[in-house]
Amino acid sequence: MMNRNEENQQQTFSQALEGKKIPILTLDNKWYHLFTEEKRQEVSGLEQQLNALLKQQGKLNNEIKDIKRLKKNLMGEIVALMDETGQEETSENVRKIDQNKTKVEECNDLLESRQDELLDLPKQIDQANFRLMLATMDCCYDTMKENAEEIQEIAQWVSEIRVELKKKLIRKQEMEQRNHAIYSYMHDVFGAEVIDIFDLQYNPEEQHPS
Repeated sequence: MMNRNEENQQQTFSQALEGKKIPILTLDNKWYHLFTEEKRQEVSGLEQQLNALLKQQGKLNNEIKDIKRLKKNLMGEIVALMDETGQEETSENVRKIDQNKTKVEECNDLLESRQDELLDLPKQIDQANFRLMLATMDCCYDTMKENAEEIQEIAQWVSEIRVELKKKLIRKQEMEQRNHAIYSYMHDVFGAEVIDIFDLQYNPEEQHPS
């Protein structure tokens, strides 16, 4: 059950899609790239419905091609048999012609049936595709909204880290300058032995050459 906001959102999306030529989503690789994670149950269900209609359409088109091919072959045999019958009529030729005519009629009935089934499929496919597009827009809207919130959080975190990093860098420079000043003074008094006296791991002069 959708709440008022979701209903308004659906209406807004529906209005936005009016007059738009929507590609068949499940035949578009770009559509699949929208979902980096598992699809919502609603989207997956509508995807399966659309694919089932597309599969049915493909099956009917193939059956119609096969029936037309069979009908053409039967008609060709009838013509050939009639030519033979014109020269020499035989009961066998007449029987085959009658059989083929019966099969042609069956083909015509099948063609009419399959074409009737096929007639309404484009509309059903468009409707299923439209519903899938609405569900996709819902999903993408929610994803973008969630991402936008997290982007703001990350941006805030980065901003705070930058401030803290700047403070740490300034503190680091101050300590290095202080060490350098101390080292310089001690070096003037004790010479190079200052490294051993203060057990220094590195020479500040190398870090801050004069």
